[in-house]
Amino acid sequence: MGETMQIRTRGIRTTVAALAAVAGVAAAAVPAAAAPAFDTPRFLEPAELPPHPSSPWYAGPVTAGQPDPLPMCVGDALPSITSHREYWTEFDTNAQQLTVEGRSAQWAKDFAALLRKDLAGCAKKLMEQDPDITATQKYYGRLNVEEGADVYGIHTASAWGSSDIGLFSVGRDGATVTVVRWGQMGTFQHARVADFKATTVTAVNKLY
Repeated sequence: MGETMQIRTRGIRTTVAALAAVAGVAAAAVPAAAAPAFDTPRFLEPAELPPHPSSPWYAGPVTAGQPDPLPMCVGDALPSITSHREYWTEFDTNAQQLTVEGRSAQWAKDFAALLRKDLAGCAKKLMEQDPDITATQKYYGRLNVEEGADVYGIHTASAWGSSDIGLFSVGRDGATVTVVRWGQMGTFQHARVADFKATTVTAVNKLY
């Protein structure tokens, strides 16, 4: 497939200064405030992606809205409230994280189920849309992180000779759902499954 799953946080620390002495009264020490809880989901940093043997990872900014173009397999289900971040290397490997803050945990549970359904039927749908594409997929299991995450692999080969492998994961933490994608030229043999699973666990744990 000519387009590999185009597929391309920020710590906050708060300190409180000591109060100055007033009218000859000794200054009272003020303890440092505890770091506040994050009120928006955090995204992966480049170094948290599966290591590339010949290149560091780079990342664009976290961007509000749906990515353009929409990603294959999961793109049709993404609402306008999606936020995304693109990642890339100096070679043919790229990645993407898409995160949606839902209105309730039940909404997010249903949305994650829809994404899993889309991924489970992705290879068949791709071949129905383009007869020049042969697609196969694998399910790599469920990860025990927060409310869970599921990992899939999809390989596409075209009649003109391209061969691309992509890994997808869908994870949920409460009312928030995140999708991580990784892709490059190659086959299932080139899929960095163990590293991608570790990246997925990090992504879900970092949401809040």
